[in-house]
Amino acid sequence: MKAYAIYRLPHEDHATLIKQSEGEPEEFLSCAELNGRRGFVVAPFQISEKQPVLLICPDSVETVEVRGEGQEVREYAAADISLTSCPSPLTSFYTIDFANFHAQLVSGTFRKIVLARCADEETPEAIPPMQLFHRACMLYPRMFIALVNTEKSGCWLTATPEILLDGKADAWRTIALAGTMKLEGDQLNGEGETLRWSTKNIQEQRIVATYITECLERFTGDFHEEGPRTVRAANLVHLRSDFTFSLPDNQHLGDLLHTLHPTPAVCGLPKRETFEFITHNEHTPRRYYSGFMGMLDPAEETHLYVSLRCMNIEGNQYHLYAGGGLLKDSQKEQEWQETEAKLETMRRCIAIKKM
Repeated sequence: MKAYAIYRLPHEDHATLIKQSEGEPEEFLSCAELNGRRGFVVAPFQISEKQPVLLICPDSVETVEVRGEGQEVREYAAADISLTSCPSPLTSFYTIDFANFHAQLVSGTFRKIVLARCADEETPEAIPPMQLFHRACMLYPRMFIALVNTEKSGCWLTATPEILLDGKADAWRTIALAGTMKLEGDQLNGEGETLRWSTKNIQEQRIVATYITECLERFTGDFHEEGPRTVRAANLVHLRSDFTFSLPDNQHLGDLLHTLHPTPAVCGLPKRETFEFITHNEHTPRRYYSGFMGMLDPAEETHLYVSLRCMNIEGNQYHLYAGGGLLKDSQKEQEWQETEAKLETMRRCIAIKKM
């Protein structure tokens, strides 16, 4: 298998295809090892020898057009879909996991913790991964879309709104993205401007923003926060704060990534304790879900996004991942419905009937 990645930035009408025809991607056991490196990065939630940070070193870079005509885009958005899930024993574990995770919040052990799950889908025949990538680009023009395939990681597709690190030269940015609500009915015609956020969502987003502030203070004194504001991602809206900053040295981006990842948006607080609890107690190993991926290039432009709303593709079987942040006052049914709404992002890509 030859390693490749193709990605499309939000609102762009073209994608970048990266191929590595010789050898295998480089493997690292720490984000810090990415200092001074260039290539397409695929990082897992939990870094290990089995699931290392991968760096696809391109020997071929192509530009690919991805946006169709207006009518074609409208057809994709209005396409008939079927969202029937395959039976999976993993879903029955959610009640157990929720009770276990939530108990840690009630006892005051954690301030926030993220609970994720996996849903399995299948189609009568395998859909070519590149076709799925183009469908995602049509459906989600606001999101970062990436498809990556390596022997070590397998094949993954993501459509994510969350920037981990983006920029060049002395202009960089990251975001704090948390809180989720689903748009319904007439709300789908807007940007979620009429919605009222619950205290739980506001607190969850503030936790993430405070964490990012503390991380940036270790690397620069020149940063600015704006927000939070409501932003739309497909049929969901989130609370988002934007951080812009400068760095004295772009050759140490790996150190910054090591500090940021995983953020409380996919892990929790305190970070080390919640990370250990998740990796030891969550029924479904996250693998490359809630890691990050994208192009790392200290000399030119870097575009790294958290791997949310993603799926692992294995022939005609698709393993979809989603999660949600839990606080002390979280309710199981509401959190379950939030993950269902997030899973629809990838379900639409595999369930479209009208082509």
